[in-house]
Amino acid sequence: MSRTIGSLLVLSTVAALAAGCGSGAKKEAPAAATAMPAGPEWVNKGTGAFKDTGGTPVFYGVGLFNGSKNPALARESADNRACADIAKILDRYIAALSKDFMEATTGGDPNATSDGQHVERVLKSKTQVTLRGAMPIDHWKDPSDGTMYALCKLDMGAFKNTLDQAKELDAKTRDFVRANAEKAFDELAAEEAKSR
Repeated sequence: MSRTIGSLLVLSTVAALAAGCGSGAKKEAPAAATAMPAGPEWVNKGTGAFKDTGGTPVFYGVGLFNGSKNPALARESADNRACADIAKILDRYIAALSKDFMEATTGGDPNATSDGQHVERVLKSKTQVTLRGAMPIDHWKDPSDGTMYALCKLDMGAFKNTLDQAKELDAKTRDFVRANAEKAFDELAAEEAKSR
């Protein structure tokens, strides 16, 4: 059992390695109900787990910042908030992966429940870290009030590359995560679609 917990802790480290631009305080991206007709589609679509036009799983984060006349500060702050939104999505994604991993490795052992809860708490705390693989890919400034919007992206390929670089992961854990990464992504995307 300690090997399973160790593997899950390493998995959480992989999530942390996927980490690098984030911020503590943030404003939420506008919901679809407060659509910005003049803005790009991504501003109205908001943060979430989506598939791009080629069908590749991608995590997108939308951040916004208002209140500074310094354009560099506004842009950097919006970028940080967009990356922080990806961290929230990744937290839910890793929780789903760890749940699947625990179910697959414990074989329904009721005594493993407390270990599973502990591992999930550790994973959730690790995914609060900022995302290194997330990259700002677009910006938009609302001409009506000067709010700067940023769109950040973390694709499944970057997540899997981080997994490949985690040499401390045993082969069983790495294979499980690789085999179930897109399934967990699809479950997260479906869950988010219900709430939109």
